[in-house]
Amino acid sequence: MKSFHLFFDLDRTLWDFESNSKAALEVIFNDLKLHNYKIDFKEFYNTYVTINSDLWKAYRDNKISKTELRIKRFKDTLIKLQINEDKLAAELSSLYIKLSPYQTKLFPNVINVLSELKNQGYTMHIITNGFKEVQGIKLEQSGLVQYFDEVICSEEIGFLKPAKEIFSYSLTKSGALLNNSIMIGDDYKADIMGAQNFGMKSLYFTPNKKQIELKEDFEFSNFNQLLFLIPKVFQKEL
Repeated sequence: MKSFHLFFDLDRTLWDFESNSKAALEVIFNDLKLHNYKIDFKEFYNTYVTINSDLWKAYRDNKISKTELRIKRFKDTLIKLQINEDKLAAELSSLYIKLSPYQTKLFPNVINVLSELKNQGYTMHIITNGFKEVQGIKLEQSGLVQYFDEVICSEEIGFLKPAKEIFSYSLTKSGALLNNSIMIGDDYKADIMGAQNFGMKSLYFTPNKKQIELKEDFEFSNFNQLLFLIPKVFQKEL
């Protein structure tokens, strides 16, 4: 029997990154009593999100290191809010790294669909640009680890999605064949274009769109749609 492989992104595809990150940051904001600096959580959070997004782009472009990213996102957030305290930035960074991966919110229907896909005989893996030590915790804590055979983290091999090298490595490690594999993710450049440039089929997760707004055959907004889209992709190139 032919083996079919599904490669999932983790953050913002299975694991609800925005909700989990916000929950962790709010706990930290309150524990450190940051309101004493005459800022509210909304202001702090919105500033952080913008800065963090820009720094992750710089990291993907190899302009900053993992260590720089982790501290600079909080240092720059505080400076933007007119708080120049390096010690506080370091404490924020440390607490966030410890707390955020223990948040467990997933997108709707993720567990049910993964269970059904596993029952149907699909072999499933993770390809993530996230950092290995926290991605493993997320998978364990949110009950996802049991569904995946291989977890491929970009920093292990020195290439981030959308580089072809990470897709090639993932096929080799998992024993999958290109024609029998699909990449499933939310980042159009990293997941979808990365896979397509490598020659791999893909499915694009756009959770904020309504069904009537979906314009591409390979696009889905609810995990339940995967149960009929995956066979369709394997049967015919979209």
